[in-house]
Amino acid sequence: MRTWIKDPIAILADGAERGVIVEGTRIVALVGRGQTPERVDLVFDASRLVVLPGLVNAHHHFYQTLTRAHPQAINKKLFPWLTALYPIWARLKPRHLRLAIRLALTELLLSGCTTAADHHYLYPAGLEDAVDIAVEEALRLGVRMTVSRGSMNRSAKDGGLPPDEVVQDEDVILADSERVLKLFHDPKPGAQIRIALAPCSPFSINKQLMIDTARLAERYDCQLHTHLCETDDEEQFCLRMYGLRPVDLLEETGWMSKRTWLAHGIHFNAEEIGRLGRAGVGVCHCAASNMVLASGICPTCDLEAAGAPLGLGVDGSASNDASNMMEAARHALMIGRLRYGADAVTHLDVLRWATEGSARCLGRTDVGKIAAGREADLAFYALDEPRFSGAHDPLAALVLCGAHRAERVMAAGAWRVVDGAPVGVDLGALIAEHKAAARDFA
Repeated sequence: MRTWIKDPIAILADGAERGVIVEGTRIVALVGRGQTPERVDLVFDASRLVVLPGLVNAHHHFYQTLTRAHPQAINKKLFPWLTALYPIWARLKPRHLRLAIRLALTELLLSGCTTAADHHYLYPAGLEDAVDIAVEEALRLGVRMTVSRGSMNRSAKDGGLPPDEVVQDEDVILADSERVLKLFHDPKPGAQIRIALAPCSPFSINKQLMIDTARLAERYDCQLHTHLCETDDEEQFCLRMYGLRPVDLLEETGWMSKRTWLAHGIHFNAEEIGRLGRAGVGVCHCAASNMVLASGICPTCDLEAAGAPLGLGVDGSASNDASNMMEAARHALMIGRLRYGADAVTHLDVLRWATEGSARCLGRTDVGKIAAGREADLAFYALDEPRFSGAHDPLAALVLCGAHRAERVMAAGAWRVVDGAPVGVDLGALIAEHKAAARDFA
């Protein structure tokens, strides 16, 4: 079936003023101004909608939807925030995780997100199949997902931050990493599921785990991910523990490559930014989380100018307290302008970061852009709410006026959100179940 997405109000693509043609799972043609396609089987009238590529969330922790605005963690900096929540998260069971993932993916989907990366690094006893659960839920909802097999092997007794009950031995981590890579990782274009390997952070892992993980990623052609340079505390920890700054730690452990993307990336110096750019290391900017925890402001423009892929992420729902990629774009615009100036960061910049930039971080060239041959992942927004009344530039209005919910979402050529509702999901029942599960973490 060839479907013409016809005559949108605006579309984030050059030469597609009259829309796009979708066939199967892909975009096969753009329809420019004054053009009419010769053969179509269906026409979808997009005349009241603004069309973006499906948004790509490059960093999240889905399990944290169960501990949003938790009274033991609010109003704290990163390290005390983590030490308050680790014992609470240690209660996580498979049924909790499944609901947390389902809720997070649904929430992201409703914001227009079609590809998401989840960094799951928490493995208390009984949660050994966390990756399997995430894959099942992504397949169920029809969302593309990079499931990051996270890890922690340095607990408080070894000078790290997490308690013993949520870390694993290195041999266990590497064996399970190889298991899930063999089972689920699909590096081909159009893949729905990919696996990334993701030791959590310098204060919860050792150097050998980073070295061995990088070697495993090379063998299986997958991406590498970790938190890096999120706070000044982390830098001081690395200097004490390793005698290295965080970027030097990346270099020594074999992580300075295009396989790697980092979450946060705030506290780099100019020389480090240049090194990251030359190596092609990506950085996911998590503006809301960085503001909530007062961690600092990512040097987005400097990183991009240096050649580093720059993407956006909502980060964990206990540090952002939302899983909304349109909000992430707006936050990135506002904090970016505060750092660089009102004329230095535009709505088109942050929309690029939220789509093609994030896709580059995840090592994907098949999503994140509206172009012939790309996957038919599209997000559609109506401008009929009061917040948009009087807006003159539709694409700018999505960011400046605060769009937060998509009217329709297409992933791999199939409708996943219709009339603002997720297809095949009883949203009320899901919220009720999720709220009940969250009570176990009170």
